[in-house]
Amino acid sequence: MDLGIADRYAIVCASSRGLGFACADALAREGVHVTINSRSEEGLAVAADRLSSHRGVRITMVVGDIADAATREHLLATCPEPDILINNNGGPPPGNFSAWDRDAWIAALDANMLAPLALIRAVLDGMVERRFGRIVNITSAMVKTPMSPMGLSTGARAGLTAVAKGLAKDVAHANVTINNLLPERIDTERQRQMAELHSSLADISIEEAYERMALTIAARRLGRPEELGDACAFLCSAQAGFISGQNLQLDGGSYGGVF
Repeated sequence: MDLGIADRYAIVCASSRGLGFACADALAREGVHVTINSRSEEGLAVAADRLSSHRGVRITMVVGDIADAATREHLLATCPEPDILINNNGGPPPGNFSAWDRDAWIAALDANMLAPLALIRAVLDGMVERRFGRIVNITSAMVKTPMSPMGLSTGARAGLTAVAKGLAKDVAHANVTINNLLPERIDTERQRQMAELHSSLADISIEEAYERMALTIAARRLGRPEELGDACAFLCSAQAGFISGQNLQLDGGSYGGVF
């Protein structure tokens, strides 16, 4: 299927690897010119080289953490009129509620709620004026199924989800959509870290930790990054203009709720 977004421009945050890279790769494959971002200049250069295999698209790079205002300004200066914005950032590590002080909460909010909202605020009016815009926030399945060790991540991302839902209704008339992807157990470096933590706490091998993680998923396997990337590309497509304000679960059928 031709997604009808060739020669559009996209900003994809935190995209040198993992879910962000998968989204950038899927968009570039559709002919979208992509500005990628990472705190690692070396990692970003490797990602750009991989994306350059998609002929006819321009790949630009911005080094820095999107929680920093200077990085966001650089992104917008590099891609001043994006048609597509993919908000993504690494989440805070799991922990214990009693250990999280105000600084921990503010850092989580800055990285996983306030930074994405600042980027949305910066691009939204232009998208409305041009009568096309696609915003996708990569959050977490924990938004719908909270667990206390993931409280920092869940709290910040649930806040982003709520604000995005309200905004989606305001801009739908202008062919601007805002949706959220809620991944669960996608096989990325983040899951490797979780497996290593589980391995250490349970005194089991990494392989057994992965097996136990897979058993928590109805599909009995971890998701692949490219599966999320393709879902993201479709939400950015011309065909997806009637899909907005949604939380799409990518969890192998594991979510137990109806809504």
